[in-house]
Amino acid sequence: MADTAESPFILVVEDDPLLSDLIARKFSDEKIEMEYAPTGEIALELLGKERKPDLVLLDIRLPGIDGFEVLRHIRSDPATKGVRVIIFSNFGEDADIAKAKELGADKFVVKVSLSLDEVVDLVRSAAAGA
Repeated sequence: MADTAESPFILVVEDDPLLSDLIARKFSDEKIEMEYAPTGEIALELLGKERKPDLVLLDIRLPGIDGFEVLRHIRSDPATKGVRVIIFSNFGEDADIAKAKELGADKFVVKVSLSLDEVVDLVRSAAAGA
């Protein structure tokens, strides 16, 4: 696995292709490896691969399986239960935050309140275990 201090490996689960593309470009510039999943189902497939991400940046509102169900799966699977998960949502409702914490999210952030540089800082810090 990559040294998380140098080059974290991130799974970005986001259904907005424009935002995903912006994140992918920024991560590439910052030498952050990533895989992209536009749906919960694809995220679960990617999590089943041999190489596990250092961090999952997970949207809640997804087509098909939502982010909460993906988080449930991550925390219930012995192979992925230790992977750090940041919920990355446009909705910062108290009920969503509480549910994410209850299901084991490491952090909940409202994506519209962050610049791409702040997302990079957040990812580097979380992937390093801070």
